[in-house]
Amino acid sequence: MFRLLRNSRSIIAAVSRYTSFTKRMSSSLLIENEKYSFLKELGLNEDNAGAFYGQWKANGKVVTSYSPATGEAIARVTEGSVDDYHKAVSAAREASKQWMMVPAPKRGEIVRQIGNRLRDNISNLGKLESLEVGKIYPESVGEVQEFVDMCDLAVGLSRSFAGKVIPSERPGHALLEQWNPLGLVGVITAFNFPIAVYGWNSAVGLVCGNSMLWKGSPTTSLTLIAVTKIVEQVLRANDIPPAVCSMVCGGAEIGEAMAKDKQIDLLSFTGSTKVGRQVGVEVQKRMGKLLLELGGNNAIIVLEDADLELVVRSVLFAAVGTAGQRCTTTRRLILHEKVYDEVVQRLKKAYAQVPMGDPLDEGVLLGPLHSQQAVKLFQDAVDEIKQLGGNIVCGGKVVDPPGYYVEPTLVTDLPHDSPIVQRETFVPILYVLKCSSFEEGVAWNNEVGQGLTSSLFTQDVRKVFEWMGPLGSDCGIVNVNIPTSGAEIGGAFGGEKETGGGREAGSDSWKQYMRRSACTVNFGKDLPLAQGIKFAS
Repeated sequence: MFRLLRNSRSIIAAVSRYTSFTKRMSSSLLIENEKYSFLKELGLNEDNAGAFYGQWKANGKVVTSYSPATGEAIARVTEGSVDDYHKAVSAAREASKQWMMVPAPKRGEIVRQIGNRLRDNISNLGKLESLEVGKIYPESVGEVQEFVDMCDLAVGLSRSFAGKVIPSERPGHALLEQWNPLGLVGVITAFNFPIAVYGWNSAVGLVCGNSMLWKGSPTTSLTLIAVTKIVEQVLRANDIPPAVCSMVCGGAEIGEAMAKDKQIDLLSFTGSTKVGRQVGVEVQKRMGKLLLELGGNNAIIVLEDADLELVVRSVLFAAVGTAGQRCTTTRRLILHEKVYDEVVQRLKKAYAQVPMGDPLDEGVLLGPLHSQQAVKLFQDAVDEIKQLGGNIVCGGKVVDPPGYYVEPTLVTDLPHDSPIVQRETFVPILYVLKCSSFEEGVAWNNEVGQGLTSSLFTQDVRKVFEWMGPLGSDCGIVNVNIPTSGAEIGGAFGGEKETGGGREAGSDSWKQYMRRSACTVNFGKDLPLAQGIKFAS
């Protein structure tokens, strides 16, 4: 044991996110520390039930949530069992019968109240997410704000989503388009954006008349519980069955049950492409509805006429923000050969000045990775880069514990089609590539498996519209002179190819949460048939 503790890498491994029940019970918890009083203000306790379906009851294994910044235990959670999951499905479906009959504008009013309650708790929720997820406090607050903004968007949507009255070719007939709720929407969120992604789905899903069932990453259970408690308060205050927003913490067994369950009318899954493929197969087997928001090997293209000051600031935020753990993180930087050397030098200087530390501390721009698994992913990638002949301009090292910290890393001298460049690695590593033309840059942007987000930096308006056109970027998000990350909620969020094709948040994404019926009404006395068919008796 003493030899183990003398090894710094083994210390990281020892502070794993899940340990034996005996060890957890004997350790002190941050929730008992006055410094973290916001945890109890959010309704959290030393021991928390990790399932809610109108009542807080869980019968699964007991796990401990740890801070990735220090490795310290925060609080314990009893996860939901598969039996708890089925109880949650039953309660949520029963609650949906009442909820879907509430007029849409009234549903919007209740969602507005949820947004207000989130506003009231935005600081505490931000601190909780920084503590449990590891992202810096301003980003965490911004994520809660995203849920708040989605509530505002959904309020307006509740009075504006509508079908159509379509001209009928038959006299005395009306042809209508009617939208109705699906019933129960399952939402599986990843560790990096639990609040925002649930907000995208739940705010819209609720005003569309659906009940929600939320399962998050097992390492963000406290965040799920705190948000669900806030939503529960609003539902109870409006005499709405609180099981309308049910939640089950747990591992792969819960996700697998959701994918296979015919009672889940729509399953929204956010996560890796690898797991997304498995989820997609299971949902397709039952011919269910599916919304996938998967990975992104995102690129920024910089042409010779770009504003380089804007480029450096944008790349720094998009490549280093959230420690490279956004699905929209910039992972490839494609520089025109005329500006390549200057941009690399500017970025090298900027990377050296990034303040790293506790995500709750003011002024910190880079927090820890979320887990020891992510640290190993970083180490393996650095080893592979070296083996392939890549040049590590800066970074490339794991920071000594406590915490899962790594240096933001800038890599040059790898070909655009190198296996590691073609592969999304969920850590702060940026591959810098040199291109000779706009056309070559676009081809490299499009050659990877994913198609989430992309950005072009140029002052040439002709190139801007080529980039946005049919021969330009093949991504779901196509930006100009802004980073690949930081999407606004007003647009539909999602991507093409191996990103999954799903769309969440704004625009007409609401249509995925409803079923559409074409309704023909005969208000006359005759029975003319479509297409002029005569069918005499």
